[in-house]
Amino acid sequence: RQGFGSVPRAGDAVARQETFDAGLRKHMLSIYNYMTSGVLLTGVVALLAAQSGLAVSFASGPLMWIVALAPLGFVLAMSFGLNKMSKGTLQILFWSFAIVMGLSMSTIFLRFTGESIAATFFATAGAFAGLSLYGYTTKKNLQGFGTFLVMGVIGLLIAMVINIFLQSNTMAMAISFIGVLIFAGLTAYDTQRLKMEYQYLRGTEFAGKAIIMGALSLYLDFINMFMFLLQFMGNRE
Repeated sequence: RQGFGSVPRAGDAVARQETFDAGLRKHMLSIYNYMTSGVLLTGVVALLAAQSGLAVSFASGPLMWIVALAPLGFVLAMSFGLNKMSKGTLQILFWSFAIVMGLSMSTIFLRFTGESIAATFFATAGAFAGLSLYGYTTKKNLQGFGTFLVMGVIGLLIAMVINIFLQSNTMAMAISFIGVLIFAGLTAYDTQRLKMEYQYLRGTEFAGKAIIMGALSLYLDFINMFMFLLQFMGNRE
């Protein structure tokens, strides 16, 4: 009786694990789909803005500050208003954010050649895919690096503000190099974090919102890694 009794329990455990794994894959795929769509939308908007001449008006004057700071406003609104907002509102904000980021990034076409921007984009995509895959599959717990990486981002922002006044090319290159490393680390870290969070979110009302916010995290990792890498790979116009 014990032998027969143990079979259903083992079978149930396997079935539960398979259901969990399938749900996790669907959850992460949804995050990647949102993130990829957001990045592509940003790229299309940036290219169209550059070709239409809008980028020139964003390169200086009051519009420059509005377009540059608007994406930060969207991120703050989504982060702090998360609990009060519906999934539909978050979706609208995410797509709006991707469009505004495209307008903001259109000025890179004034400084770098289109070929070098494309090459950097594909290099970033390859690096991102590898790092995210590592974060998803590794057995090593990366969560201990979270605080270190966030502190690194804060330090990076302070250094960038200081260099606005110093205008040091050497410091700018050092910032870009460190920036690539930090956001490479965040790509692996955030992927693992989103994977681990699924077990607490599955079946909850918050799961849909978590997909959008997860996509936002990975989107920011990708875009920042791309922008810092562009300083090395970009050929000046």
